[in-house]
Amino acid sequence: MGTTDDPTDNLQWHERIATQKDVCALVCPSFRPDKALNIGADGFIEYMGKLAESAGRPALRTVQQVCEALSERLEAFKALGCRASDHGLDSIPFRPAPVSEVERIFSEALAGKKPNQQDIEKYQTHLLLHLSREYHRLDIAMQLHYSCMRNVNARMYAEMGPDTGYDMIARQSGAAGIVRLLSALDAEGKCPKTILYSLDPADNAILDSVIGCFSAEGVPGKFQHGSAWWFNDTLHGMYAQLESLASIGVLGNFIGMLTDSRSFLSYPRHEYFRRILCNYVGRLVENGEYPPNEGALKRIIEGICCQNAMRYFSL
Repeated sequence: MGTTDDPTDNLQWHERIATQKDVCALVCPSFRPDKALNIGADGFIEYMGKLAESAGRPALRTVQQVCEALSERLEAFKALGCRASDHGLDSIPFRPAPVSEVERIFSEALAGKKPNQQDIEKYQTHLLLHLSREYHRLDIAMQLHYSCMRNVNARMYAEMGPDTGYDMIARQSGAAGIVRLLSALDAEGKCPKTILYSLDPADNAILDSVIGCFSAEGVPGKFQHGSAWWFNDTLHGMYAQLESLASIGVLGNFIGMLTDSRSFLSYPRHEYFRRILCNYVGRLVENGEYPPNEGALKRIIEGICCQNAMRYFSL
């Protein structure tokens, strides 16, 4: 089980679980640094104070210090078994800028000046590149979620706040940012394992073609089109994701379903996914599109449902 944790979390319960010999489950923190990247959001200055405190620093006055603090927290996560990071982004930014310019953007934000969209993307790109290199160094998978438009009902947002059910699918141009980010990291030899999710199902084929451009030796399926997400983890959405991946990519390397859930009641979606997967592969066999070789079928299904993820996350 991978929990979702902010870099400022003290991870005390993970430390406690690690000492309990009677706990048979492996429970690992997952690194979710969204608040550190959201330089244009309300509360960013206060969050920088929390990040400094969590890293044992009096303050974070430069972007370099922010990167160092995030690396220190990531090391703490890794020490407790962290296997994955998770980034929730409206779109995937890639707007490189000189360090001096990024420092200027950060300094102005600390002084209370709201950055424009271009400056936000420059800052986010700088941090994403730094974190991606760290994920590669520490063998932590990078998950990128995008194409969500959040809090669209202004009246209900004012009444109830964020994350209360008023989000929707967005149509974002994520492919250009993704390939430029991965290309820059690939040129350095520092691409981490990467799992891509778009909330827009129209991006299925795009993501399946992207992951084929950055394959690498040593890690089967190093770049993944993640399972159908949020509004798409439905009967139709799961079939659409599987069909696209099988048509354009390599279905047998897929690491399968995940549950990014706040409720134990949603865990049965794993069983739902397994039934859909078996039905899909069974149809391929019945249609004569895949050989009726039970041994090969067993390896594919067991791989997608369990073994591929165990290999991918070094379990």
